[in-house]
Amino acid sequence: MSGLVVVGVDGSTSSLAAVEVAAREARLRGAGLRVVHAFVVWPATHVPLGPPPLEPPEPPEGGLRDMAHRLVTEAVERARTVAPDVDTSHVVVTAEPVTALEAQSRAAELVVVGSRGMGGFVGLLAGSTAVHLAAHGSCPVLVVREQPHADGPIVVGVDGSAAGQKAVDFAFAEAALRDAPLVAQHAWTTWNAPMPAPQDKSMPYANPPGALAEEEERLLSEALAGRQERYPGVTVEHKVVHGGTRESLIEASRSAQLVVVGARGRGGFSGLLLGSVSQALLHHAHCPVAVVRGAVERH
Repeated sequence: MSGLVVVGVDGSTSSLAAVEVAAREARLRGAGLRVVHAFVVWPATHVPLGPPPLEPPEPPEGGLRDMAHRLVTEAVERARTVAPDVDTSHVVVTAEPVTALEAQSRAAELVVVGSRGMGGFVGLLAGSTAVHLAAHGSCPVLVVREQPHADGPIVVGVDGSAAGQKAVDFAFAEAALRDAPLVAQHAWTTWNAPMPAPQDKSMPYANPPGALAEEEERLLSEALAGRQERYPGVTVEHKVVHGGTRESLIEASRSAQLVVVGARGRGGFSGLLLGSVSQALLHHAHCPVAVVRGAVERH
């Protein structure tokens, strides 16, 4: 076994969809799959309000553990239906789900979660576990929102930042594993594009028409440099969009099987662990989203 894919489950429909995606990822990578369920026992909620019963009740933790093992067993069976040849294990821990999965991410090459769990509120489109892991996990986090388009491309958001290079690497690797085309998309506006050096130094703010667009084309090409040689079988489309990054990637997700973004992009603040683009995709994308951090930050 060359690696490990971890999937968090809670019995919800969203988490079972994540199990199927995780099983496929493990099979593609030749990796093992670990199904993880975490729950917290709140003693205050089990204090009897009336007279003590005649029969001693089952310890609350024991009942929760039985339920946890049942849902984990269901998840493992679902995974083996999708990828019977993958070495699948499971673990049940008493801990906050975000804490448990963050710890599991330290030994994994990928963590997969559903966009919402059983406790998700109707108005909360991306669950707190998914958002937290995308910001704090020690490996890439794949959040399963809607069912992917099996024949769609991998779309990667490219902004030219150093932090975004890991996302580009991950997207190329995913495209190679899935034998899928890759769309490298870069969006720009006159407000966020770096100003090219003026050709006429006497007119520092004057540039010929199209200069900004050419500069953004160059930025995209430089950000992808060297990857095509490492992944010669991957067909890459360079796509430069004049418009908002969030809106253009959400639109691209309609026909994609996966969208890949960095946790923070160009101009990200050092204290902001998850950028506005990645957060927007976690809430509104039409396919699974992989969030890749540039480097593990100590916090």
